[in-house]
Amino acid sequence: MGAQKQKKNIKDSFIFGKKNYKWMFIGIGFITLGFILMSGGGSEDPNVFNPEIFNFRRIRLAPTLVLIGFGIQIYAILLNPNDSKSKK
Repeated sequence: MGAQKQKKNIKDSFIFGKKNYKWMFIGIGFITLGFILMSGGGSEDPNVFNPEIFNFRRIRLAPTLVLIGFGIQIYAILLNPNDSKSKK
């Protein structure tokens, strides 16, 4: 009898709320954009050096976007969806 009572008291709910998932998708977008900007810059001939791999986009911008994306992911996980301030 006690086990049935406990099952009724357990509320089926998700761990994360709508805000959490919104921020997670934004973070995934930043990470994806960073990896897309990092790609490319190869050479057709392996004996020819292509200095294009050392430009600003691949060295500074893309890794920064990836790190910002991971920061947004951490924020999304730690965000409290049941915050009383947001309901007012």
